[in-house]
Amino acid sequence: MTSTWDAIVGQQVAVNKLLLASINPVHAYLLIGPDGCGKDEAARAFAASLLSTSHDMSDRTSGLVMRGSHPDVHEIRRTGASLLVKDAEEAIRLSSTTAMESKRKIIVLHEINLMQDTGVVRLLKTIEEPADGVFFILLADAMTPLLVTIASRCVVVNFVTLDDDTVIAALQSEGVSLDTAKIATKGAHGSISRARLLASDDTLVQRRDCFATIPNRIDGTGSVAAAIVEEILELIATAAEPMVRLHEAEIVQYETQMALLGMKKGGRTALEDRHKRELRRHRKDELRAGLVEVASTYRDALVTNLNIPRPEAYITAITNIHLAMERFHLNVNESLLLRDLIWSLPSLSTDATFAFHD
Repeated sequence: MTSTWDAIVGQQVAVNKLLLASINPVHAYLLIGPDGCGKDEAARAFAASLLSTSHDMSDRTSGLVMRGSHPDVHEIRRTGASLLVKDAEEAIRLSSTTAMESKRKIIVLHEINLMQDTGVVRLLKTIEEPADGVFFILLADAMTPLLVTIASRCVVVNFVTLDDDTVIAALQSEGVSLDTAKIATKGAHGSISRARLLASDDTLVQRRDCFATIPNRIDGTGSVAAAIVEEILELIATAAEPMVRLHEAEIVQYETQMALLGMKKGGRTALEDRHKRELRRHRKDELRAGLVEVASTYRDALVTNLNIPRPEAYITAITNIHLAMERFHLNVNESLLLRDLIWSLPSLSTDATFAFHD
């Protein structure tokens, strides 16, 4: 039997707390943990437990919830930088309507830590005293001062950051080779969902090698820097293909479920908007992960080679790389940012030549 809880790894304390809570649930839960730790999957598994006595994925109700297609489970996600007042009002509206298939209705609010202050204020009363049969599951990447008032009205369930060994073991149990699991885990930074995506990417090793060898390939010329940037952007575009395939499958699945339920497909726009956000995040994550490889190459050179002629240049390079990583959060021209950065970096091969002649 495939359980609704199987996709959640390394979070047994949180899972046990939710399983126990599903027996006699209260009105609201706040799940706190870093992105990709498994709390999103846990929110759906918990919602499925609230609607069905079965944890089996083959159970119709549980399967619909886990696929995000159950008419009595509503997930609200931000469409911009934050959750807006209108998102809070939509949650309030949904909580006042009657469930379609079951006696319970679940409202899942993602990234509640990014909700505008006025939205939080609007939600407080509803979360504290929802209508009978209405349950809120709120998700946050971290506890913030704004969340204190929300948390006081919820049962708080904490999710831990996954260590590399846990992620590697999870990937191996899913059929991923040890070498691929290690590379995917290194680029996932504790996110099991991202590690799974990277592990399905056939170009992962090529992409990591491309970034890691940049310090040896550059020669201080703009033409080489431009060629490297073009190669990087092509690899990043290819890296998105597993996610694109996943999104296409989700859309097909969504339309199939809507047809079976005889419902309109008005939610497809929201699904496509979420896909766009996920692709943007994936692209930025890949660029940042790649730059980490570049910085690591300079850092390794500083540690292993005591005869580096310009160690201060390597330290400056590492600093500039991390500054560039921070700028990816802004609406910058990625091509120009990468070109300027790579053009400014010291060449390991040139420095090695200088050191040899000395």
